[in-house]
Amino acid sequence: MSEMPHHAQFGYLVWVILFAAMFTWEGIGMLQPTDSYPTLSQAMGAAMRHQFGRWALFTAWIWFGWHAFVQNWHFLLRGPGPVG
Repeated sequence: MSEMPHHAQFGYLVWVILFAAMFTWEGIGMLQPTDSYPTLSQAMGAAMRHQFGRWALFTAWIWFGWHAFVQNWHFLLRGPGPVG
């Protein structure tokens, strides 16, 4: 087995830090129910009130899904390549 490249390790570390920050912010917002720390659901609700916000969030969701899951897939039902 080959070792993971350093740039991939750095990328995973960045994602871990981003998700940890997001969950920490959400936790602070839920523990202190004031308007000074809005939760992620409150921010999404504010964006979803407007049609442009709904389209922007949908576009971001599709973009993230493509880059996270679909971009490097190999289609499973593809037949064998050319013989030769």
